[in-house]
Amino acid sequence: MTEFELIARIGQLINDLPRNGFEAPGDDCTVLGIGNGESLLFTSDLLTEGIHFLRAATPPYELGRKALAVNLSDVAAMGGRAVATLLSIALPADTPDSWAEDFLRGYRDLSQEEGVMLAGGDTTSSQRDISLNVTVIGRASDRHIKRRSDARAGDIIVAGGELGASGAGLRDLLAGRYDTANARIHNAPQAQTAEGLWLGGHPEVHAMIDLSDGLASDLRHILALSHVGARIDVERLPVAAGADTATAVTGGEDYKLLFTVASEALPELCHAFEARFGRQLYPIGAITADNTGEIVWLDRGDRITPDWHGYEHRV
Repeated sequence: MTEFELIARIGQLINDLPRNGFEAPGDDCTVLGIGNGESLLFTSDLLTEGIHFLRAATPPYELGRKALAVNLSDVAAMGGRAVATLLSIALPADTPDSWAEDFLRGYRDLSQEEGVMLAGGDTTSSQRDISLNVTVIGRASDRHIKRRSDARAGDIIVAGGELGASGAGLRDLLAGRYDTANARIHNAPQAQTAEGLWLGGHPEVHAMIDLSDGLASDLRHILALSHVGARIDVERLPVAAGADTATAVTGGEDYKLLFTVASEALPELCHAFEARFGRQLYPIGAITADNTGEIVWLDRGDRITPDWHGYEHRV
């Protein structure tokens, strides 16, 4: 079965378990209200050698940063701030001590930059491949939490940065080109943590998600939970240098924020964002009242029907 089929099956099996104060799963993080208008956010990601990274092509220092960054991105997509992490590592016996040291330095350095505590975890051995699991605990004001289910018809869909660099970088790595700019972006993505926290403070921003599996896949999560459709203007996509449109839509692992915003508030939000971060936002389409959860792709107003799907591995 596919990853998303397995997730759906897990949801069916756990549906009658007690929630103990937690909200139902379905967002980038699970939410636990702690009172006084605040909630804790919980998220976890697993990185497996041969699936999520290639040991020969990924410097361990960069992998340490990436293992944390992909989880920080989930908290950012909820409008929260990460406060602590749990790290679990399975290493084969032939892993050099220097590899583990460099990995941990990368993890430590990004933790320090983001002000995040390493609170615990686990270590074990593996028969062959490296496996890494990170859990991040975040904190957010209840008023600032952004959910995938809050998109509204008429909202503008906005990308928080250029898309496709990571997908192009993966192509470079698979071709043995390890030193390109996009290969470095793929190996060491930067989560938009400050941007997510800032956007969380703006009520005109409705739904938000981070782009981990590609626009064609991740946008559909918002559409399904908000019971809406979308129109994407392909010519407005911010395609990164060295990438093409298909890679920008399907490549995944860009970890840019994708969000919807009330149309009347968009100009002021874009102006304020650029003043705060020195970079522009990219309006790429709009939410429609169509409740099928489908994306209509337009190229300069003409409908096109590309076979675009985000990354989805089998499990």
